[in-house]
Amino acid sequence: MLRILSVLALSLSLLLGGCDDSKNRLSALSGPTMGSTWSVKYTGAPDKGVEALKADIEAALEQVNAQMSTYRPESNLSRFNNAEPGALVSLPADTVKVLVAALSLSAQTGGAYDVTVGPLVNLWGFGPDSDRFEPPQDSDIERALGRVGWQKLLLNEQQLLQPGGVYVDLSSIAKGFAVDKVAGLLDHHGVNNYLVEVGGELRGKGSKPYNKPWRVAVERPIAGVREVEQVVDLQDMALATSGDYRNFFESQGHLYSHTIDPRTGYPVEHKLASVSVLHKSAMMADGLATAMTVLGPEQGMAFAKDHELAVFFIVRTDKGVKELSTSAFDAIMEGQ
Repeated sequence: MLRILSVLALSLSLLLGGCDDSKNRLSALSGPTMGSTWSVKYTGAPDKGVEALKADIEAALEQVNAQMSTYRPESNLSRFNNAEPGALVSLPADTVKVLVAALSLSAQTGGAYDVTVGPLVNLWGFGPDSDRFEPPQDSDIERALGRVGWQKLLLNEQQLLQPGGVYVDLSSIAKGFAVDKVAGLLDHHGVNNYLVEVGGELRGKGSKPYNKPWRVAVERPIAGVREVEQVVDLQDMALATSGDYRNFFESQGHLYSHTIDPRTGYPVEHKLASVSVLHKSAMMADGLATAMTVLGPEQGMAFAKDHELAVFFIVRTDKGVKELSTSAFDAIMEGQ
């Protein structure tokens, strides 16, 4: 009898050992990229193995960086920014895709979002140049503004004309594109449940183990503090947040945000502290979050409503912060 029980126990052990419980096991990959980090959480087993998946992700992120970074002088984008007036610069397909989306957003927002804002970003110390500790001179801002204007760009298929002095900065949309790129790789590797994060931009698909949602937090907009303002379940959706509470400098008691209004040449001054956008595409969520931050709470809300966007605003008031959201955002939250 004891021997029979032992055999049964061994058989049960072998049976359980042979079961694939990967769908209920959370795995994670991560690494550095674009001056920040990337991470992927997923369930299931990649078709070609974990090492092949990680290698493909790292290669894809490196490709985005090599094409669109303004911090790398040899990148495709830097080659355009440094080209002589009248030069036609050939761009890779991915860069063209991002640029087309950015130019469309520039047109839709009347230039509140503008990919040629680079000279102003650099002048204010928020680009690859040295940091600033005081605002630039008005005359320098006027000169930089003369180089800004998305209408100056002429894209013919995969060739971009450098009219002279134009500096394209895709940092407000490239990280979102990288998230979409990684999500596509996960799909290609047969991974159907995942959460991708690149530099704070997120995209989720499917669910966590045991059908639990991918739950992410929108931070409370307080410098130096990590507190939750809103919790969002990312169900086949991307989330991008832009705010003025992480990247800024102070001079003579005045805070200067890293978000520059391309129309004025100065950092935004309104009371919008944070804006989060839910969208099927992380690239579009990323760009839209920046656009809403420039537009501010009133114009941003009007734009979001007109375009039926799912947007969550946090606005500063004399009594603290106030939450505002569009009906599209509320509908997604109610469905969770």
